[in-house]
Amino acid sequence: MGKFSIVGLKVILAVILAGTFFVQLFMIPMIFIHESPSDGTEKFFQGSFLSYLFLAGLIIETCVYCVWKLATRVKRGTVFDPASLGYVTPIIIAFAVGALATLALGAIFAASTEIAPGVVLLVGGAGLLMIGISIIVLVLRQLLEQAAMTEAQAAELRTELGGVI
Repeated sequence: MGKFSIVGLKVILAVILAGTFFVQLFMIPMIFIHESPSDGTEKFFQGSFLSYLFLAGLIIETCVYCVWKLATRVKRGTVFDPASLGYVTPIIIAFAVGALATLALGAIFAASTEIAPGVVLLVGGAGLLMIGISIIVLVLRQLLEQAAMTEAQAAELRTELGGVI
C-alpha cells in the first residue's frame, strides 16, 4: 500500500470512529430519553435495540482500532511480524460477538407480532453475513501467520548467507 492509500484509509477510519462515538454518546441517549414507549413490550424492544446499537458501536470501535494499528504496521513495513496477529484476532472475535448479538436481536424481533417478518429475515441475514466475515478474516489471519513465518525464515537465511559471505 502506498502512502496515500494509508492516509486515505486512516481518514475514513477516523470518520467512522467519530460517527460511532456520536451515535453512542448523543443519539442513543436522545432516543432513550425522548422516545418513551407506553407498554412493557415496546420498552423491551426499544431497550434491546438500543443495547444492540451500543454493542455494535463497541464492535466497530474495536475493528477500527485494530485496522488502524495494522495500517500503521503496513506503513512501517512490519506487518509480517507475528505481533500483527494480535491485531487480527480481536477483529475475528468482534465479528463473532456481533453475529451472535445480531442473531439474538433477530430472535427478539421474531417474538414480536409488530415487527414484519421481512425485517427479522434481514436481521438474520446480517447475522449470517457477519459470521461469514469472521470466517474470512480468520482465513486471512492464517495467511498472515504463514507470511510472517516465511518472512522470519527469509531473514534467518539472509543472516546465514551473510555469515558465509
